[in-house]
Amino acid sequence: MADAKKPYSFLYGPVPSRRLGRSLGIDLVPFKVCTFNCIYCQLGPTTNLTIRRRPYTPAADIIAEVDRWLSEDGDADYLTLSGSGEPTLNSEIAQVIDFAQQQTEIPIALLTNGSLLWDEDVRREVQHLDLLIPSLDAATQEGLEQVNRPAAELNIEQIVAGIAQARQECAGEMWLEVMLVAGVNDTDEELQAIREGIDVIKPHRVQINTVVRPPTEAYATALSPQQLKAAREVLGPLAEIVAPLPEDYAGDSDHQQTAEDVFDLLRRRPCTVNDVAVGLDIHPNEATKYIMALLAQERIGPLPKGDSTYYVPV
Repeated sequence: MADAKKPYSFLYGPVPSRRLGRSLGIDLVPFKVCTFNCIYCQLGPTTNLTIRRRPYTPAADIIAEVDRWLSEDGDADYLTLSGSGEPTLNSEIAQVIDFAQQQTEIPIALLTNGSLLWDEDVRREVQHLDLLIPSLDAATQEGLEQVNRPAAELNIEQIVAGIAQARQECAGEMWLEVMLVAGVNDTDEELQAIREGIDVIKPHRVQINTVVRPPTEAYATALSPQQLKAAREVLGPLAEIVAPLPEDYAGDSDHQQTAEDVFDLLRRRPCTVNDVAVGLDIHPNEATKYIMALLAQERIGPLPKGDSTYYVPV
């Protein structure tokens, strides 16, 4: 019989999500295996920049944890395929999706940078999901290289075409996310190119975001509310600005308790996101959520040291 106290290795949460409610994260690849090395990523630089698909984490191991979570009466608004890198790099993603769809009626979402949707196999494996959320942070090759810093094999034309094809084939909805970084991909030229990409893709929604979490590169900063509104006008009638995280988004008592655990750890010593994750035996994405809640409450602040960002009580 599985030990109910044993921590999960590939699941995290459910954690509050601005768009998906209470979201159970399902991590399909090891930390920072990705097709991009985005300047704004809150998890730090990519350590394995690749487009090679393989079973980075075996589906059987992930399925065993999903099965255990469901057997313990797990409840969430979404099961979200996401994690520490690009989830579609896992060549066994279809096995995880098939199992989850057979075992629960909880809708399944995929958070992806969209960079592999040109691959017919990838599109076929994800086409029956309830919700597909790819990103389009740039629509020129120069913009792609500045903000996403992709693997050398990728180009913007194939990425846009792949996302557009996935939109035609996916059974559920597609919400396109656009992450804007001040002075990088918010120029008139880049915004107009993204608008043209949106017109080709025809998603159900376009969600504009900006940098709210500590980024990989210090120069990756947020747009002002006025700049976001101007960008929304360019990006068209489907575009909406994703609301900032509310101060109390750590939510229910379990999440608030974990946020307090994070604060207690930071009172003892400055920590990075990864330090918090290791120290509390939680996923880095989950650690980021609690750090963001404490930042929003102005209980902690960032402390840059070299290439890392530490957090300390204010």
